[in-house]
Amino acid sequence: MKIGFLGFGEVSSILSEGLLDNGVNVFTCLQGRSSTTKNKALEMGVTICPSYRKLAEKSEILISAVTPSTAVEVARDIGKYSRGIYVDINNISPATVREALGQVENKKTVDAAIIGSVKRNGSNVQIIACGDSAQDFAFLNDYGLNIKIMGTEIGNCSQIKMLRSSYTKGVSALLWETISAAYKMGIDEEVMEIIGETEGQQFKNSVNSRLISSFKHAKRRYEEMDEVKNLLSDEIDPIMADAIENTFEIILDQNKDFNNNNNNNNKDFKDAIEFKSDLKSYKELFKHLYD
Repeated sequence: MKIGFLGFGEVSSILSEGLLDNGVNVFTCLQGRSSTTKNKALEMGVTICPSYRKLAEKSEILISAVTPSTAVEVARDIGKYSRGIYVDINNISPATVREALGQVENKKTVDAAIIGSVKRNGSNVQIIACGDSAQDFAFLNDYGLNIKIMGTEIGNCSQIKMLRSSYTKGVSALLWETISAAYKMGIDEEVMEIIGETEGQQFKNSVNSRLISSFKHAKRRYEEMDEVKNLLSDEIDPIMADAIENTFEIILDQNKDFNNNNNNNNKDFKDAIEFKSDLKSYKELFKHLYD
């Protein structure tokens, strides 16, 4: 079994690890990526293809896990070379996923969406899948993945993911605003303690995780909220989605300022902006941002 990944960020690397552990041959192409990413892929046992065309031609299942803003472009450039099943697992609107998958010439396509945290659940994270080829994609359940078929209609999984995303990112944006203000007032611990009385024992840990993740992945989440707005606009006036998107734009600006002020060499924001990987506490983050 030969599985290829377009894009090799957190999602691709974690899913690759699970597949490799179950004897699957995993491939990717890392043109333009950092030596750190290349070394990580090689250490995991991932085979690096010399071109995206070779990757597409070699893969029995090709999984697109790129930034939302590039999903259509990637499908247009690479989809014509796909000989197997092309799976779009990006956090994009139904209209965008239909446009992206419409670029794949052999029409063997799957609309897929990750439900939950890949970092927390690993390769066992639930993946919902729609499309005529979803059953073939679900064959990877025998190799460590957790895929649930939701029908044959392309776009349905994207709708479910987008609506869930609107809720989860809304919670994260509200927490960022609330705890940022509380930290500046010097009462963040007290505020979390009081809220935790109604939200449960895991609230403080959840807040810490959400705040750090929001900062690390601000660019991607900002782009994803634009996709959410496109979906909601067909049905309602997306007032809250506008506010959530604006919050992640503010976080993204803070992220850029932090990286520029600390002489970070990664000035290319086509890739997700990453804070140092050993960050454990939102207090450390806020100290850098606000003190």
